[in-house]
Amino acid sequence: MVNLDRPVAPDPYSLLPELPAFTLVSNDFVDGGTLGRGQTAAGGGVSPHLAWRGEPAGTASFAVTCFDPDAPTPSGWWHWVLVDVPADVHELAAGAASAPLPSGAFQVPVDSGGPGFFGAAPPRGDRPHRYFFAVHALDVPTLGVDAHATPAAVSFHITFHAIGRAVIHGTWQS
Repeated sequence: MVNLDRPVAPDPYSLLPELPAFTLVSNDFVDGGTLGRGQTAAGGGVSPHLAWRGEPAGTASFAVTCFDPDAPTPSGWWHWVLVDVPADVHELAAGAASAPLPSGAFQVPVDSGGPGFFGAAPPRGDRPHRYFFAVHALDVPTLGVDAHATPAAVSFHITFHAIGRAVIHGTWQS
């Protein structure tokens, strides 16, 4: 077995410019708690329920992301990237990544290769991984990327259009 000992990665959002925070909650896990089995790759890979409120004035759209900084790669692992969510949407039901999306919204391919939510799947024997779900309030109605954009390219555009951010994280260990 490969030795997976390595330093703990930082909270990815602590490395970006600070933004006004707003509230993000889930019916499927509490911030800092364990994800439900349904949110794992082995348990069906169901995107969790997310609901948010209190975003900054001037929000024209949202982007929703899920990132695992603890993956044994130099770049972490993107599990979900949803863009161009209309500003009047404040909740995504569990399984939204596999259901009809809000009008105009779309998902880009994540590190597993396709669009949609890829459930938690840390290597067996590795420490618990953290899955950071973020809702980014944006100052533009469309981020200006297409469905073939990479998560890194989407994140780049988010950085320059974000006016607020709400983050919660869940953990999972195989």
